[in-house]
Amino acid sequence: MGKNVLKTIATGDMFITRRIAKDGYEGFEEVRDCIMEHDVKFSNLEMTFHDQEGYPAAESGGTWAMMEPGALDDIQRFGFNLYNTANNHSGDYGQEGVMATIRHLNERDMVFSGTGKNLGDASKACYLETRKGRVALISVSSTFSAASRAGGQSHQMIGRPGLNPLRSSTRYHVDPAHYEMAQELVKVTKVNAEMEFEIRNGYFNPLEPGVLPFGNAGMFILDEKNWIESIPNQEDMKRITDEIAEARKQADVVFVSFHGHETDGEDTTVPAMFLETFSRACIDAGAHAVIGHGPHELRGIEIYKGGLILYSLGNFLFETETVSLQPYDAYINRKMPLDTKVGSYMDNRSKNGTVGYGVLENIWRAVMAAWDMEDGKITQVQLYPITLGLHDKRPHKGLPRMSGSEETLRYLQQLSEPYGTKIRIENGVGYIDL
Repeated sequence: MGKNVLKTIATGDMFITRRIAKDGYEGFEEVRDCIMEHDVKFSNLEMTFHDQEGYPAAESGGTWAMMEPGALDDIQRFGFNLYNTANNHSGDYGQEGVMATIRHLNERDMVFSGTGKNLGDASKACYLETRKGRVALISVSSTFSAASRAGGQSHQMIGRPGLNPLRSSTRYHVDPAHYEMAQELVKVTKVNAEMEFEIRNGYFNPLEPGVLPFGNAGMFILDEKNWIESIPNQEDMKRITDEIAEARKQADVVFVSFHGHETDGEDTTVPAMFLETFSRACIDAGAHAVIGHGPHELRGIEIYKGGLILYSLGNFLFETETVSLQPYDAYINRKMPLDTKVGSYMDNRSKNGTVGYGVLENIWRAVMAAWDMEDGKITQVQLYPITLGLHDKRPHKGLPRMSGSEETLRYLQQLSEPYGTKIRIENGVGYIDL
């Protein structure tokens, strides 16, 4: 790459349910022009794209997410050229929906990673060719329904279409008093009865002292104090870091994208411990940047061994309430008549716009993060605040506009302080100098 400066920009979740007007919208050009100044332009496609070419899954990512394939053409008008497709909506319409989305992406020559016809396909990096170097992207999701996880091939059978998973486990460290409470609760509920039967009959090994499962919900660990430990699945970690090592051989720059909602406590702006462990391990394995999204709000930024970790960029385009169709399960789950229209369904879910994402300020402010790389090293990060229209009416809400909000940047400063990251603010743009 010589002395060429590779310029990358990344955005968060794109949940698109309306077509964008042919002449754009007020503020479209400013967002597009900012994105187009860069060589690599990334976004997360939190949507399936097809015309009912899959079956509604029994579980969705919250809203069954399907949009007509033509919306992919609208997305490209922003200038994006690199995408993640692994998230909690990937499997909303089953394996058929996964494959239909892949087909419509391929028809448009869109470069993406995170889903595939089997686990190997979903796990592999995609490659973007630019004038200034070859860029690899590996995409994973830690938030997903079991049925949306891709499966590997055996010597006898084909694999299962789906997403590239990052599983995790949680251990609840508790002091002696709370450990006794957990023991009593296990005794009363009989939640471990099946496991205890298998141990008595020699099929399972006895538990170690101070270790107490609570069914499938997690593990209590006797400790001196109360704290929560979440751990990434080592099988998934090896598969992902092996792919990073391979991508380092085949590309000039390697990025990892993860979609993760998880937190270990009540503060949704703090990522779960396992997501921090995972992100740092990706940098250790050779990734230059890790791009996080999923909780629909901003999380902090960490500079780790010269690598960039964006724990969540929030939303880029967020139109959950104008999805055009919802399946049987959506109405049954809310005990609503099956002939209910989607607009009424959304009114019911949001209690007429008084609860949920629609009224939470943090959902509607975000940043686009950009960074410059020279000779494989990040030299500076730029943070461009955007607003998605908290107070706009439903038919217009969710479209990104440049905001230049120093309030958003100061908020991101606070979220990043625990990682020791310093963000300076100049003329409505945040900067991190490496």
